[in-house]
Amino acid sequence: MLRIQNEILRMIANGEPLTDTARRICELVETQLPGTVCSILTVDRAGLLHPLAAPSLPDDYSAALDGMVIGPEVGACGTAAYLRQTVVIEDMAIDPRCAKFASRLDGLGVTACWSMPIVNDEGNAVAVLGLYHRDAHVPDSTERALAEACVDPCTIALRRNERIAARERRANIDALTGLPNRSAFEAAMANIPCDDVGSWGLFILDLDNLKVVNDTFGHLAGDALIRTAASRIARVMAPDITFRLGGDEFAVVMQAPDVLSDLDAAAARIFAALELPAPCAGHMVVPRATIGGAVLAKAEATAMAVSEAADFALYHAKETGRGGFVRYWPGIGSRITRRRDAIRDVAEALKDDRIEAHYQPVVRLDTGEIIGLEALCRMRTVEGELITASDFYEATTDAHVAAELTERMLAAVAGDIRRWLDGGIPVQHVGINVSMADFYTGSVARKLQAAFGRAGVSLNHIILEVSEDVYFGRRDRVVAKEIESLRAAGVLVALDDFGTGYASLTHLLNVPVDIIKIDQAFVARLWPDDASMVIVEGLIEIARRLDIRVVAEGIETEVQASQLWAMGCQLGQGFAFSRAVGSKDIETLLRRHAQGIPGVTPLFAGQGAVLKQTGSELPLQRRAAAS
Repeated sequence: MLRIQNEILRMIANGEPLTDTARRICELVETQLPGTVCSILTVDRAGLLHPLAAPSLPDDYSAALDGMVIGPEVGACGTAAYLRQTVVIEDMAIDPRCAKFASRLDGLGVTACWSMPIVNDEGNAVAVLGLYHRDAHVPDSTERALAEACVDPCTIALRRNERIAARERRANIDALTGLPNRSAFEAAMANIPCDDVGSWGLFILDLDNLKVVNDTFGHLAGDALIRTAASRIARVMAPDITFRLGGDEFAVVMQAPDVLSDLDAAAARIFAALELPAPCAGHMVVPRATIGGAVLAKAEATAMAVSEAADFALYHAKETGRGGFVRYWPGIGSRITRRRDAIRDVAEALKDDRIEAHYQPVVRLDTGEIIGLEALCRMRTVEGELITASDFYEATTDAHVAAELTERMLAAVAGDIRRWLDGGIPVQHVGINVSMADFYTGSVARKLQAAFGRAGVSLNHIILEVSEDVYFGRRDRVVAKEIESLRAAGVLVALDDFGTGYASLTHLLNVPVDIIKIDQAFVARLWPDDASMVIVEGLIEIARRLDIRVVAEGIETEVQASQLWAMGCQLGQGFAFSRAVGSKDIETLLRRHAQGIPGVTPLFAGQGAVLKQTGSELPLQRRAAAS
């Protein structure tokens, strides 16, 4: 007996698998007790039996016991586990506790069975040691002593296995949702076969409204939203496995043929499951998600390639409109590559201090006087070439890069305004562009107050320029609330590129803007019989009635400037007046052409006349927020 214990303990100490250890226990018992057949079954927390080792019993008999519920009449093993005491059955053919197994005993070649439970510290049966005999039999003291000697090693092996299993559960299961976590996903990706094209696919999902829920209702509501989304996604995608990768990101590894044949339908099932309102810490919230998908293909022939493709598709889905599904196609990859290159280039330029603020004048169309500026971001290459913001726009979709660019521009503009004011230049307003990312990486109002506060410049000198897709492209209130805060701090707000995004005249009834900037696409088509003439003229009149100032962008000729003035547009900017120039050059222009400079001359290059001389002031005034 001591030899058996020592050998088993040595196997446990060496980290041998539980199944091998249990099998060896059975073999040693059968060697010590000739004519005996030994088996070990585990008992799970639900009270179900599961064969662990039975080297001398037929596999089909052991399989028949798998999942059987323990009870007072479930053979010797099930009864012993249920009663938590040793049970002896001399003749299974006539004992009522074995009646349910009568058909399974035929041909097994055993008659008697006695079973000893293995009980944990809480008193619960976690396993059963079963010993079968070919003839009717009652165990003697030697047999009982041998079985009891096997209990302790069995208990130690089971405890060690449970600790390993618990550690693996903690390492591979997300505590909040109960889904497999990123570690489990990476293990699955490392082991999934990639030999058969089309044999599996991958969804990557992001919840679109988790941040809003966290910010509005608190993190308890956010956690409830994650749990609800997780359970719904896992339910509709079963038997395929859903993983929580972290935060608001999930993945589904798809192998079901019907799913792989129609990814759009699978995505639609997820959207349908999510669209019902869910109780989240006392609030009803509708989970919203965006999905990217990819399938193992010739070009994406590895797990890493499929995962990267699904990520690309998700990014494209977010860029083209959240709340939808995009399946990967090869062109997405080149776009992402361009974005990554742009982010890298801008990050390096920020590090090397190669980001500059350039300025384009905003001019009175009647007098040619500069009444404001628009600050435009420029990046200088290592070779000294100047790059416009439109050429590295994709970098601003990265929240960190966008936030750092904005902070750099704010500091530069604040410093320039301070210098101009100190030099006696009457600077009225400078427009500063902000992106969607700026509103989601901290308060824009606080950033402005910090930058201009350090320079001692009032926010009344600032016009915040927000494009339509930023202002109207999201359903949440983050942007609108920030703009309300900015206007309360004295910042004028301009709706930039009006007419190119979500343009609707009804927006002008409800949104708090002081200025609209007509996009250059309309200005470029100001010729007789073109619809742009009617649209622009009507827009100018509507804005006038709503007390909203209008600035025409992209004016390239004196004729366009004259047409706009005749329509009632009083302000404009474009190459007809000046391209965007550096701070020193714009200072020269301000000293010659800024409104309020004694002996001011019109800005029209090479022209000695003005369109219409009035001499009256034309300051930009705040428009009251529409109710």
